[in-house]
Amino acid sequence: MAFTFSAGSLVKARGREWVVLPESEPDLLVLRPLGGSDDDIAAVFPFEPVEEARFAPPEPTDLGDQRAAGLLRTALRVGFRSGAGPFRSLAGIAVEPRAYQLVPLLMALRQKTVRLLISDDVGIGKTVEAGLVASELLAQGEASGLAVLCSPALAEQWQQELRGKFGIDAELVLSSTVSRLERGLDLGQSLFDRYPNVIVSTDFIKSPRHRDDFVRHCPDLVIVDEAHTCVAADDTSASAQSQLRYELLRRVAADAERHLLLVTATPHSGKESAFRNLLGLVKPELADVNLESETGRKQLAQHFVARKRADVRQYLTKEDGLADDSLAERTAFPSDRYFKDETYKLSPDYRALLDDAIAYASERVEEAGGQGKREARIAWWSAIALLRSLVSSPAAAAQTLTTRSAAAIAASAEEADKLGAPLNSDAADSDAMEGMDVAPGAETDEGASGSSVKSRLTELAERAAQLEGPEKDLKLKALIKHLKALLADGYNPIVFCRYIPTAKYLAEQLANDPETKKRGPLGAKTVVKAVTGELSPQQRIERIEALATEAGEDAAARRVLIATDCLSEGVNLQHYFDSVVHYDLAWNPTRHDQREGRVDRYGQRRDEVRVITLYGDDNGIDGKVLEVLIKKHRQIKKDLGISVSVPDELSTGVTDAIVEWLLMRNRENEDALFGADAFKVSKEKLENDWNSAAERERQSRSRFAQRSIHPEEVAREVASIREALGGAGEIRTFVRESLGALNAVLRDNGDDFTAQVGGTPAGLRDALAPTVGAEVIEKDREIPFRSDPAVARGEAALVRTDPVVGALASHVLNAALDTQAEGTRPARRCGVITTDAVSTRTTLLLVRYRFHLTLPSRSGERQLVAEDARLLAFEGAPRNAVWLTPEQAAGLLEATASENTDPHFGERTMSRILSQLPDVNGHVETYGDDLAAELDAAHRRVRAASGEIVRGLSVTAQKPADILGAYVYLPATAASAAAVSAGVSA
Repeated sequence: MAFTFSAGSLVKARGREWVVLPESEPDLLVLRPLGGSDDDIAAVFPFEPVEEARFAPPEPTDLGDQRAAGLLRTALRVGFRSGAGPFRSLAGIAVEPRAYQLVPLLMALRQKTVRLLISDDVGIGKTVEAGLVASELLAQGEASGLAVLCSPALAEQWQQELRGKFGIDAELVLSSTVSRLERGLDLGQSLFDRYPNVIVSTDFIKSPRHRDDFVRHCPDLVIVDEAHTCVAADDTSASAQSQLRYELLRRVAADAERHLLLVTATPHSGKESAFRNLLGLVKPELADVNLESETGRKQLAQHFVARKRADVRQYLTKEDGLADDSLAERTAFPSDRYFKDETYKLSPDYRALLDDAIAYASERVEEAGGQGKREARIAWWSAIALLRSLVSSPAAAAQTLTTRSAAAIAASAEEADKLGAPLNSDAADSDAMEGMDVAPGAETDEGASGSSVKSRLTELAERAAQLEGPEKDLKLKALIKHLKALLADGYNPIVFCRYIPTAKYLAEQLANDPETKKRGPLGAKTVVKAVTGELSPQQRIERIEALATEAGEDAAARRVLIATDCLSEGVNLQHYFDSVVHYDLAWNPTRHDQREGRVDRYGQRRDEVRVITLYGDDNGIDGKVLEVLIKKHRQIKKDLGISVSVPDELSTGVTDAIVEWLLMRNRENEDALFGADAFKVSKEKLENDWNSAAERERQSRSRFAQRSIHPEEVAREVASIREALGGAGEIRTFVRESLGALNAVLRDNGDDFTAQVGGTPAGLRDALAPTVGAEVIEKDREIPFRSDPAVARGEAALVRTDPVVGALASHVLNAALDTQAEGTRPARRCGVITTDAVSTRTTLLLVRYRFHLTLPSRSGERQLVAEDARLLAFEGAPRNAVWLTPEQAAGLLEATASENTDPHFGERTMSRILSQLPDVNGHVETYGDDLAAELDAAHRRVRAASGEIVRGLSVTAQKPADILGAYVYLPATAASAAAVSAGVSA
């Protein structure tokens, strides 16, 4: 026996009610439980009993109060997984996008094949923007699979973001996982055919061995994270790694039918030709388009979005050209970074060690210079390793002095540079971050005096080890002082170091040790942990969460994270930390900006992020790096509002000149450095090129400002989304009123509030436990509810996509539909309210509509179902109804009871209205047809630029619609008289 239920139908099976999904076949029903999520989808075969289910009519004896209609409507809308409106995925995702984050999505829907370069500033939410586009293309059938190319360090974060926020399950394809994945393949099957959604390490897949298979079987939608690392300027010798990455992307982009999203906060990287190469990946013609012309800029604007925080901090306001601020949205980015540069001086013993180390390094470089170019370069990298580790910490110095230099095995000068540079410089290339925080070696075994050199290095290492602790390591002493000040002001800082031994040394010096009962210098309630490249990316996140858990909710507890640059890019830490200490100066200022960007981003509660930079006043290196590189970078960012990268070769030229001067000249006369020819040439070239890059960036931000989507267009779609799914104000009211009615204890906290749910029904507590934690429920701890959707772990956001709100809505909806449910039921399907808000009897109907959508896509027609809940209201009797506008109908939700309504009179009134509702069916169905036409128009509107996409689109309303609730509003005087009359006649 075949099934005959159409998509969107309501059926009853297995003791509950379900919605039939479009994936159903005549011999298989695919069902989602009413009010359930996609995780609860089930399949039913013909041998199981399935019958059509309709909502039972409201019962006139089950009357609710003045809140009942609003609570039921919101509970219903929160449960929608495919809401009406022009976007098919927004109702089903677990993130509430900011209005400005819809711009890339609107741009994408106007393209037959999506090609976008998303270059919004750090912390604005590029991952969410890319995820919105991906989930919509997958939902519409425009894409059948997804590949994200990213750094291996960020792969698990991408996996969590896609799964947690967008419901997209993706397999990790990394060097550590590929063997396991390949074992499950059929003979001749490609990994990328078996798994439609993958997150791939760019480093792993770029090698020719893996690249060809990926290109042949690549999904039809590709997202490239940190895309600027995949191109290089034409006038520089690109690294072999960059060339391999570029060749991979060039071949992926060559398929004109493939959707491609390039994501980067730094599209220029200081070089115009690199930017052009990046544009060429988006569309080949963009590589040569004349961007000075209005035509060229318009062509680019269709594919390029780049906004600063200032552009979106206040959005959809009158300043954006809108008529009013009714849809205005304020995004709470930190308003500023507070920079403070703090100096320290070396202790006499540390100064003596540094002098001896410089003398040794100088001798080795001079001696190697006479031996050949290869030996000179090996000695150079060993000298830099020695100097940087000594300036970092005694622990890093000791390890470097006893470790062989990576460059020592080089067979040529070129190979020595290739081996030595990554460990000793701070290239902005993100793919070079992994494994680059190990302490470099200084031992070379070069020359006949190898044993005496070893002995000398061993002696220096022993002296370094004796300098550990704040008494002789005055840099550590200064750190303790500044950390205490931050902690006293309520901040939770991250301390960034260059090397693993330094991070471990700081953690050991600063942390409390319960086993030995040693108390650290930062206080008994300060939790300190270190995260370095020795941990896998997943272990790093676990370590950070363990730190947060250990600190707990005690207001006096503080968190201090010691980290190397393995955390300086991509990892979001704004929920746990709010200040940064640069313990070691990076030799490329972009690295500082990356570190600070971990906490200075959307979701940071602090309005001001504090940044402290420690630098040595007398070590000969730090002061010059700070003056020439770091401060210049800050000034450019302050002037432009965004960072401008300095090319690696220019910053290296400056630092090389500093090191060369330090090794070859008298350290005492440090001011002479600024007069040195090599330094002057490097510094002038750096400043000229950097200023030129900054000017190009300034011009490009104004010339290429996102202009293909006007704020009015965004406002129209935001209004459409809120009409279909509800806005923040509605959710806030729903949560407060529902929890209050269910006997939760609410406490206001400014614009936010907290709730203790120990007194609520057991069913709600059980539903909340998986989302907030069983311990919170068992111990009746407060659950914080925040207006800002960017919340920390253990908090709930007042948005429809938050799991706590979803659990509450599901409980309220199920209780409203089940008149036999035990306990308090905040929402009811009927109500009779006596109020001053009406002058004649007015009836409000809550109607649930379902629509069948036929969406054409490159994979054929796709059948979808959309849901909508609308309020319809009329005055008078149903047969002679005078219909109110939608705004007037919604206004009835604000009506308050002016007096109690006699229950018997209310039941009789409700019975009479319900019996007459068939008289309004014609209007209800006509209204549904109008909504279907609006939905059709909305889909065509957002795809206006691609006529091929909208051909074949159709939307029809399923009939009959479901009347879920009916509420009668009576004018106070008439209701009182009628009640008295009813009492007399009785």
